[in-house]
Amino acid sequence: MTKVVDINIHHLPEDLFTNEKILNGFLNSAPRGFGEIASVIEMENGKKQLVLEKPKGYPNLNYVEGDYSAEAKLAAMDEAGVDYGIMRVPVWQEWLDLETCKAVNDNAAEIVKRSNGRLFSTACVPPWGGKENIYELERNVKELGVVGVQLACHYGQLYLDDEVFRPYLKVIEKLEIPVIVHHTPLPVEYKSVLDYTNLRREFGRITDQATAVGRELFSGMFQEMPGLRFIHTMLGGNWFANTELLTPHAPVKKEAMQRLDASEGDKIKRYLDENIFFDLTHPHSWGKVQVEAALKINGADHYMFGSSFPVFYSWMSQGVEFIKNELEISESDREAIFYGNAKKMFNLPI
Repeated sequence: MTKVVDINIHHLPEDLFTNEKILNGFLNSAPRGFGEIASVIEMENGKKQLVLEKPKGYPNLNYVEGDYSAEAKLAAMDEAGVDYGIMRVPVWQEWLDLETCKAVNDNAAEIVKRSNGRLFSTACVPPWGGKENIYELERNVKELGVVGVQLACHYGQLYLDDEVFRPYLKVIEKLEIPVIVHHTPLPVEYKSVLDYTNLRREFGRITDQATAVGRELFSGMFQEMPGLRFIHTMLGGNWFANTELLTPHAPVKKEAMQRLDASEGDKIKRYLDENIFFDLTHPHSWGKVQVEAALKINGADHYMFGSSFPVFYSWMSQGVEFIKNELEISESDREAIFYGNAKKMFNLPI
């Protein structure tokens, strides 16, 4: 029976709500001057909740006390039939300072130790090329044994194709570890999606990811750093629907003017093949036809199962059941999505 790897299990420090220093590290990192409002509220059941609003009155993230313990992760995995999981900090890595990142990474390493080989971690480090940040990245890889690096798909107004990230990305390339690129709460240009909850919290993330993937492909950054491997959440923002449209073929007849650049199509497709991969995030939410189309267009070898646990507890089990029983795909593709692709991509000792 095929084993299952979930590459999108959210991680926050287990003592986030009780350790004042760690909690303040999270709360104070959100740039209030740019409309990011972070606060802690108490729920009716007595549990605390970390809420992020942008702008005030428009919640985009909700983290509930107790959801992020090692025990909660392993219990959910047992219930859903997930054998292994890869942890990442959900969204917040866009702002965390180095000291808070160190605490996050240390706690992740402790959870990995307590999981008896079932959980793996990814490095959370500010992506600027300063010496101390590079040292923390190297510590994670060489001492803590992380299997990848996590990045937000943009930092402030800068997407990852910006030259400011080049020194950091070049170190990642040399270390030969993959990068998980998580969405941020909203895209850089977000005002048109604020008013409606689902548009803001779902379509906003999709827009953010699709913009990030497009900028990475068209910027030429993979020409400069061909060893980088990025795994984008949210199916890369539905990138399968954009693949042909944004890699146009040269016209068969001479046109009065060239409105689109058809010269880069083959190069972009090569980057898609060699450098861009996708987190098949809670796949049942996308629908059978859409997921099957994504696998056909971009290749089942480019997709890996993820649940976004614990955004919804049921997403993990629903996602597993959906891939097992609803997708009409070959057994070899099913095995690749559940297990083989992740094992190879992250060099997992499983």
